[in-house]
Amino acid sequence: MTDAALKQSESQKDWYVYLIRTRTNTLYCGITNDLERRFEQHQTGKGAKYLRGKGPLSLEWAQVVADKSTALKEEIRIKKLTKLQKEVIVSGGG
Repeated sequence: MTDAALKQSESQKDWYVYLIRTRTNTLYCGITNDLERRFEQHQTGKGAKYLRGKGPLSLEWAQVVADKSTALKEEIRIKKLTKLQKEVIVSGGG
């Protein structure tokens, strides 16, 4: 596959913003273009350093966004929210 074809296939993938709940009830926000693979990485300790040793983990919420740029902006916005505001998102109210 050429570099151009690889870039095009990556750009056609959906991007997700997601929230994962840890054993201690904290919510971790991240982005990915392969939600299943990324959650598996987090569960096996090969994902975000923050989540290592904090399992069991549960994927609480995920949303498809337009592209990587939008995903990054949404991740930053969510990370600035309070725990209560993140809980509202998880419960479907935001």
